[in-house]
Amino acid sequence: MDATTRRRLGKVLVFAASLIPLALVGADALRGRLGANPIETILNRFGFWTLTFVMLALVPTPLQSLFGWKWLAPYRRMVGLFAFFYGFLHLSTYVGVDQFFDWKAIAADVVKRKFITIGMLAFALLVPLALTSTNAAVRRLGYARWKRLHRLVYLAAVCGVVHFVWRVKADLREPLIFAAVLTLLLGLRVVTYVRARRLHAESERSATGTQPPGGQGDREGEQGDRGISHGGSSTGM
Repeated sequence: MDATTRRRLGKVLVFAASLIPLALVGADALRGRLGANPIETILNRFGFWTLTFVMLALVPTPLQSLFGWKWLAPYRRMVGLFAFFYGFLHLSTYVGVDQFFDWKAIAADVVKRKFITIGMLAFALLVPLALTSTNAAVRRLGYARWKRLHRLVYLAAVCGVVHFVWRVKADLREPLIFAAVLTLLLGLRVVTYVRARRLHAESERSATGTQPPGGQGDREGEQGDRGISHGGSSTGM
């Protein structure tokens, strides 16, 4: 099996696996297994999977930058789109099922309940990322502008975690797990950024033949760190 076939098969498997949470909600709804408050259960499940897919979309970039693992990159866009998909289902359930399109009540919730306000912001940040997820959008915007735009995924992730923390009234274990994972991913992103900047600076010094402050001894010491620096890439949807 060649690389192209493996990649296509991988995308089919990722797509099918990403639909499992939706299938489980549907199955539980048909069997009456959504508990005493089925609307709240559905909202919680779709919200959980929205955050899960956002976190998964952030994983490939640091792994590729730090360890050279490129095999996850082809699935990043699909995973990001499923984050938007489950976010859309989460919002649609709230608007259409929970509030039954009572726009006045929804507006009051957005103003008065801070977890809904930050949740709406999180979803709003995902919208332009989903709309510009195509190759045509990359060409139209230019890669540099597209890359800057898709860094909004980090802000969306932060807003999503805050939404979850503020939403939960008692058991904070799940929101705090998401917060810890996001902190780790953001920390890795900072590490890859710093290493990329160092590599760029060293390349410029090599090209110009200049030495950094501190003389030849410091330059030799810095050379020992070369080889572990990798350039970073944006996490797109």
